[in-house]
Amino acid sequence: MDTIHTTENTTDEPIAVCASDALAEGGQGVRFRVLLGQEESSAFVIRVNNGVRGYVNRCSHVPVELDWNYAQFLDDSGLHIVCATHGATYDGETGACLGGPCSGSALRALQVSEANGEVLWQPDAGVKPHPDGIED
Repeated sequence: MDTIHTTENTTDEPIAVCASDALAEGGQGVRFRVLLGQEESSAFVIRVNNGVRGYVNRCSHVPVELDWNYAQFLDDSGLHIVCATHGATYDGETGACLGGPCSGSALRALQVSEANGEVLWQPDAGVKPHPDGIED
């Protein structure tokens, strides 16, 4: 797995999460550490429909991590995120609930982009960088 870059913990500038080529279309994601409010949590980025998407790694049904193996979030189609605990299914592109116990609740999306060969995350008021760095 490519090294995750650690930067100053500021919400003013985007933070490099990984190299763009670390995310294959419909493949494994890259996890990183965040603060969700004041709580330690993780987040992830994936590539779906030729775009980078980012979400907090927490099912909207029950607050458990989604990945069924480390950084494995997508089903065989490479389009849907499936919660390993209860099978809630989410649209990989939007985070919207598609079925199962998520009952219409979406995943918490992150603002992510790509520039200069890197995947960048823009922290916001609700999800901030972990104070010890984002490397998971």
